[in-house]
Amino acid sequence: MSQFFQIHPDNPQPRLIAQAAQIVRGGGIVALPTDSCYALVCHLDDKDAVTRLRRIRNVDEKHHLTLLCRDLSEIAQYAKVDNQQYRMLKAATPGPYTFILEATKEVPRRLSHPSRKTIGLRVPENRIAHALLEELAQPLLGTTLILPDDDEPLTDPEDVRDRLTKQIDLVVDGGACSLQPTTVIDLTDAEPVLRRQGRGDASLFGL
Repeated sequence: MSQFFQIHPDNPQPRLIAQAAQIVRGGGIVALPTDSCYALVCHLDDKDAVTRLRRIRNVDEKHHLTLLCRDLSEIAQYAKVDNQQYRMLKAATPGPYTFILEATKEVPRRLSHPSRKTIGLRVPENRIAHALLEELAQPLLGTTLILPDDDEPLTDPEDVRDRLTKQIDLVVDGGACSLQPTTVIDLTDAEPVLRRQGRGDASLFGL
């Protein structure tokens, strides 16, 4: 049975954030609100948790998982970013965008795309997510909370608990989120490429 924390969306309770961080460090999978829709997240370095996360979503190793980062400097630790890419990232973070970039050696090999050696990264503009990232002092590994037979992501924490209570360890109730996932921008080529239109405005990148 998953635990259920009601965390204030504007003033996250430090005690509950610390408990959520302990669950993550212990190998748990957490349903977390973001500035787009809810995400499933786990510890970056926990192989078993990553396997469970992929199993819940029913996605294989070719599916990009995303690193949720605190800020741009943390992105630069896990992805190779040139000056032009940095300017684009700075204009759009924090916000509802996921960027596909070339992974650095800091990213465990099992997490980068097996053929392209790329990784998805984002900086969410959500106080609960940011508080948890600060408490952990490292990125979270995440994926949009869309279940295998669904067309849209889960956005109501009560629904998340009802459907996943035996599969995940914690549901963070920070209120209902958007129905839209992040907008995915691929920055691995000379020009940005729109991979998924979501909540973020793609015209920021001339798309």
